Amino acid sequence: MSHNPGITLDLGWIDSVRVNTSLVNSRAKNLPSSRVIKGKDRIPWLLRAVSCIDLTTLAGDDTPSNVKRLTHKAMNPLHRDILGKLDMEDEDVRVAAVCVYPARVSDAAAAMSNSSKKLPIAAVATGFPTGQYSLETRIAEIKFAVAMGAKEIDIVISRTLALRHEWTALYEEIKAMKEACGPHVHMKSILAVGELGTYVNVYKCSLICMMAGSDFIKTSTGKEGVNAILPVGLVMARAIRDYLRRTGFIVGFKPAGGIRTSSDAINWLILMKEELGNDWLSNNLFRIGASGLLTDIEKTLFKMVNGYAPTARDIGC
Repeated sequence: MSHNPGITLDLGWIDSVRVNTSLVNSRAKNLPSSRVIKGKDRIPWLLRAVSCIDLTTLAGDDTPSNVKRLTHKAMNPLHRDILGKLDMEDEDVRVAAVCVYPARVSDAAAAMSNSSKKLPIAAVATGFPTGQYSLETRIAEIKFAVAMGAKEIDIVISRTLALRHEWTALYEEIKAMKEACGPHVHMKSILAVGELGTYVNVYKCSLICMMAGSDFIKTSTGKEGVNAILPVGLVMARAIRDYLRRTGFIVGFKPAGGIRTSSDAINWLILMKEELGNDWLSNNLFRIGASGLLTDIEKTLFKMVNGYAPTARDIGC
């Protein structure tokens, strides 16, 4: 995963943003049918999706034991029967990362301590999911998560600043958060698109986040009414492409919230391939934030290789 150094805030660029809503919606509607992937041709796409998942638990009742179970599943995401039927018993199949609250980072690290497999631990921070805390508190939360062992930090931006178009203040906050992460930790910036109101705001916030040094931009916390939907993903992908063309800096993309089925995952991979290219089919530049998606992919793969749907006993689902 590459680091984005960011650039000086360019308000002229921000002010010039225009988005054709009808064209975005039309393009997003037609994207899934732009590549018809059927039957066993779906298998490599689903395996790619597994490798891009940030396996997530962000619940108020998270405990060390359920974080441990999540981490073990992240290191061994597919049942051995599936891997055997695919001749992949010796393959190192794993998800991209585990994603937890800062207080649970040490639990995930402990779950990996005696394993030869290691995964990055991502922590949500900065007053997730609302961001309605002082900057001092949000910065302290980043530093705590990093001290506990997080290698990736998923921040939330201030929707208040975004909706008031206080772009300089928003840029400075995100830049301070990136500095708090330190040089060896990657930062993903969550826009909470369902609370931004317009595609123009989504595009502008995407640019602000990238200018401030975000290594990834992420759709949602998963707690808003509208989360990861293809039209918003298209807007954000176009912003990433625009930023790359103007600066030469590469930024990743993470949809999160509401991605639950194998078809959902494939649709997002198609969007990445069509809009950004093959480099964004790797977990270096593409992640899916999800908790239940892996279970659906595992069930789908089991049925494909065995010819019948699994029971809970078959894959422990």
